[in-house]
Amino acid sequence: MIPDRGVEDLLRELAPQVLGALVRRYGQFDTCEDATQEALLRAAMRWPSEGIPDNPRGWLVTVASHRLLDEVRSHQSRRRRENAIVAATPQSELLGRPADADPGADRDDSLTLLFLCCHPALSPPSQIALTLRAVGGLTTAQIAAAFLVPEATMAQRISRAKQSIRTSGTTFTMPEGSERAERLRAVLHVLYLLFNEGYTASTGPDLTAPQLSDEAIRLTTWLRRLLPEDAEVAGLLALMLLTEARRPARTTPDGALVPLAEQDRSTWDPKLIGDGVALVTEALARGPVGPYQVQAAIAAVHDEAEDMDATDWPQILALYELLEQLAPSPMVTLNRAVAVAMVHGASAGLVLLAALESDNRMVRHHRLLATRAHLLELAGEHAAAAADYREAARRATSLPERRHLTTCAARLAS
Repeated sequence: MIPDRGVEDLLRELAPQVLGALVRRYGQFDTCEDATQEALLRAAMRWPSEGIPDNPRGWLVTVASHRLLDEVRSHQSRRRRENAIVAATPQSELLGRPADADPGADRDDSLTLLFLCCHPALSPPSQIALTLRAVGGLTTAQIAAAFLVPEATMAQRISRAKQSIRTSGTTFTMPEGSERAERLRAVLHVLYLLFNEGYTASTGPDLTAPQLSDEAIRLTTWLRRLLPEDAEVAGLLALMLLTEARRPARTTPDGALVPLAEQDRSTWDPKLIGDGVALVTEALARGPVGPYQVQAAIAAVHDEAEDMDATDWPQILALYELLEQLAPSPMVTLNRAVAVAMVHGASAGLVLLAALESDNRMVRHHRLLATRAHLLELAGEHAAAAADYREAARRATSLPERRHLTTCAARLAS
């Protein structure tokens, strides 16, 4: 029984499963992705009027398989590969019942696909970009925003990554031993970015895309079961749960953004907070300490505070200082500046922010301006804060964030 949900959400959920099934059966990642996209497009056009099939995954796999076989047959130079594919596919699956029609034999290859996209033949940025595209279903523009690079640059990176996968000759199997450990770091980063895109969408009319965060939590939960002793996997899952717990308070009924200081904490999910705190506490005790565990610890301090005034900012500042040692980045420095301001005053935070103004990754980013505006407001420099809020709003690509920043500027101006 298919749940009552939108076709778009269902297709997003099924896309990595269909691609994984095709790659497992036929290989050729790049052509399988093209075939998957063709099947998804056909479903998007037909299902709203004709209804969702009883076995939507099998329907998509069958349509994509036929599309793939048609493409193979259309190129004489691929005759040898055509023969191999046809020989590997029982005629009963091509002519009769849908592929993967038996629910008992159904298999979700999303996690295997995730590790394939993190193949060592790819550079770490390409691993992450390809996985966000193939498993997360993000657009090239969304991935480019996550990496702070132009969209054209990201499109080229994804194209090269597909080509590398095609020429690597890798098999569609879950890696083991040292190879799995080698890919795990990239996998965790992918899931981290995937969750963040779902929690705060980089573009579009909505602040959040819950289906992306749900998928990131689902895959990370799988990783946790696969690697129960890995403290960083536990730390990442804890971070996701502790952050996801705040989602009900992040927007008003009309979709407007509610900043952390103004959120109704009584609506935060206590079960997610409890699960997240338990996970990170266990992970930190096991060690060694990694970046995701530290970020989860920061989230736990926020979640356990009754209100903004009760937040243990000195502890948060100490954790950000540790995080900057473990995984330095401009975003970490940005967040540390806020913690510095809360502990030592807005002027001290502004001094730290000034160092980021020469960082090419942040100089045009709206979050730098928005953070500086917030600290200027705390310092009482309202005119300068309003100007920064207006410029941050102009650069923001998320409509709810843009509206929020515009409202902040208007409030100070009045």
